[in-house]
Amino acid sequence: MNDTTFIGIIPARYGSTRFPAKPLAKLGGMTVIERVYRQVSQVLEHVVVATDDERIADEVTRFGGTAVMTSTAHRSGTDRCWEAYQKVGNGEDVVINIQGDEPFIQPEQLRALMGCFAVPETHIATLLKPFAPTRPYADLENPNVVKVVTDDQGRALYFSRSVIPYVRGHERAEWPSLKQYFTHVGLYAYRSHVLEQVTKLPQSSLEIAESLEQLRWLENGLTIQTAVTTIDTIGIDTPDDLRRAEQFLANQL
Repeated sequence: MNDTTFIGIIPARYGSTRFPAKPLAKLGGMTVIERVYRQVSQVLEHVVVATDDERIADEVTRFGGTAVMTSTAHRSGTDRCWEAYQKVGNGEDVVINIQGDEPFIQPEQLRALMGCFAVPETHIATLLKPFAPTRPYADLENPNVVKVVTDDQGRALYFSRSVIPYVRGHERAEWPSLKQYFTHVGLYAYRSHVLEQVTKLPQSSLEIAESLEQLRWLENGLTIQTAVTTIDTIGIDTPDDLRRAEQFLANQL
């Protein structure tokens, strides 16, 4: 990665529709936001929680982390990251946007993402996970599971809620055994000047159709380099997810 410098920014809102106060929920005796912060701090020296609520900022300060207050008007974590970078960044080359509800993110995943910037042409980096051919086809078909196709150098060609690619001449249930599918892991890193650029781009037609922000970036000619991870993690969107995460944590001990 040569001399590329990185900052990790963790957007964390209080007012989640499906799970209010989610960053402050306890998981194994520790708040979700503290778990995320500690995982990221294993790899990155400069880590900041970007929040819109004093209660989250106070919790971050309590466990010894760094928080920055950002606007309550942001529509996406990407916008919140850019404001935070403007306030507390030290001119780092790359901003890593870590979801505040991913307490099991692993150092290897962050390093894989960082490694994408060894390619000078990389504007944005993200992770893919191979879809196991033994899993039910219904899991792949789920529109909440985003699928990705790349070129031979791992650059993203398209993201979709539909199953891509289509395997002609075969029953759909056979597709995973005939073609390696990849699903998207929602972790992003941006060159800092690209992060500024993407916050200013208007919504695109493909983005609106699929409700996937990354399609806006592809439509505007940006290069999204991917890296592959096989690590299972659990994102926490609902109280039910938190219960699953508690079980996941207990199984790791």
